[in-house]
Formats: sequence, structure tokens, C-alpha cells
Amino acid sequence: MVLDKEKLDQKQLEKVAAAARLLKEGGIVAFPTETVYGLGADATNTDAVRKVYEIKQRPTDHPLIVHIGHITQLDYWAQEIPEAAWLLARHFWPGPLTLILRRSPHIPDCVTGGQDTVGIRLPAHPVALKLLNMIGPNKAIAAPSANLYGRISPTTAAHVSTTLNNKIDMILDGGACKVGLESTIISFEHGTVFLLRPGGIPVSAIESVLNKPVISHKSKTPVTRVPGALPSHYAPTTPLQLFHLPELIQTANKLAAQNLHTVVITWSEINSSQLSAPNIQHVRMSRDPVHYGQHLYALLHRYDQAPYNYILMETPPELPAWLAISDRLQRASYAHL
Repeated sequence: MVLDKEKLDQKQLEKVAAAARLLKEGGIVAFPTETVYGLGADATNTDAVRKVYEIKQRPTDHPLIVHIGHITQLDYWAQEIPEAAWLLARHFWPGPLTLILRRSPHIPDCVTGGQDTVGIRLPAHPVALKLLNMIGPNKAIAAPSANLYGRISPTTAAHVSTTLNNKIDMILDGGACKVGLESTIISFEHGTVFLLRPGGIPVSAIESVLNKPVISHKSKTPVTRVPGALPSHYAPTTPLQLFHLPELIQTANKLAAQNLHTVVITWSEINSSQLSAPNIQHVRMSRDPVHYGQHLYALLHRYDQAPYNYILMETPPELPAWLAISDRLQRASYAHL
């Protein structure tokens, strides 16, 4: 992703500079990336990192991703980097790809959940990159998504403000996130490349660059703990359920007959007469998985804050391009299976 033309104006630069000062003083700043908003702390400040866990209500053994400002910093924060990792970094960074690597001594235990590996990425957002540049040399930002643990990830500053406004030092507004889904997480072991979380970079694109297959974590259970890998995650407070289209329509009408208010979200086109009850709100999403992913979390935030009893969603197509979306929706619906 080319960012050179995305210049920040003077007002934006002043806000980024204020955020950088807060981070250097041990503060907590929510900042935009191309994927979702992050809840950031100076990765070398253990007290600040612990604050992130407390604010987010996140288990302390659940690692954070370290965000760096330039690819040349990779071998400062990681060691024993395989050539495949360098190849992917050169091709996809800045971008929504996180590499799991052996951590360097510069990274505290609290960032990695006590593991000897660390997730590192270079975000493709002009505000994030300027912030990383301003915090100084040999500094990085440790950050999970800027929301309460297990809930819907934020893709706008307003989403962050809804739950964390009074708990953090600053929300740096960089507009709506362009990708809208978290980064793809890749690990390396004995020459094999593993997919630990699908995300903004398709697996096919990674395989094309490496000229070798990427093994899904479902084929081999990873011992490395990574963000967003628990069965229940990305979930709204309103019960979310997944159905194939015929059962979706049947369930929505059954709930409507019980005077329950339901939002029905599909990617298929359906006849309006199939969902004609006044207490059913039907939303049709794009059939393009990229566009669908860009708007998914924003849509879930909107209807989670509205007075609905259920969010019913059509199961995504079983196609590789929909893998990240399927992963997020399966985890979002897990508590209500």
C-alpha cells in the first residue's frame, strides 16, 4: 500500500505529536490502523503495557502485537528471522500481516504473554506510521484492538469512544479503517509456514509470494498463543447467530411471531415478502468479500447498540476469499450456538 501521497495536515500532525508525547510518558493512546483501531502503549514500558491489559480486561497470557514504523526495525525486535519472513515483510509491509518470530531481548514478558515469540507488524496507515516515527528510535507500540476483550473490534474513533473514552489518555482519530478486519497472522517452524489467524492478506497471496503452501492452524494445533484465536471473540452483546439462508428466514419469522425484534443480515438477495414482519430489519451486504469485510464490524456496532433481541446472519460462502469473515463470524456467534 502506497502511503506517500497521504499527507497529514498541520492539525493532524499536532494531534499525533501529542499522542507520541503521551506514549513516551507512559500513557495509553487509541490509534488508527488500516485494520482496526489499536489500544497502544510503549512496548518497552511494562507498567504502560499492564495498563492496556487492565483497561481492555484482557487475560495477561494473551499476547499483544508489536507495531513498528519501518521494516529496518524488524531485526531489532526479533531474532533468528527466517528468509520467508523477510520475503513476506518486503512484499506486504506496510500492510495487514503479522509475523510470529522469536522475540528479541528488547521485548518484555508482559507483551508476549510470557512466550519466547512475538507478533510484529508494520501498519499501513499514515497516522499510525507518523506516530511510530514520532515516538523515537528503538521504540514500538504494543497494541491489541481498542475495545473490551472479546467484543467487536473498533473501526472508527467513535467505536472506541463508546466503551473506552474515560479509561484512556487519548483517542487519535484517523477516520474509518480501510481493511476493517484484523491482520493475517503467520508463523514459521522448521521451514513450514502456518496460518494462525486469517485476516486482511489472503492466504493465496502469501502462497503466491512464497511459492509454497501455507498450512492452516486447523491442520496442526499451534502451541503459540496469538490474538483472536479463542472460540468466542469479536462478539456483540446482542446474541448473534449464523444460518444458511432457508433456516435464516425461518428463524427470523419464528422470532418475529414471538414479538422479538431481529436484524437479519444477508449477502444473498431475497424477496422482501419472505421477511415481511414489521419487527424484522433486513440488511443486504455486498457479495464482494473485501467490501463485506470493510463494513462488517461497523454494521455489528450499529445494530448491537440498537434495540434488537437478535442479530441473525447468513453463513458466508465456503470460499477461500471469505475465510477471514467466516472466522470472525464463527467466533462472534460461538457463545450463542
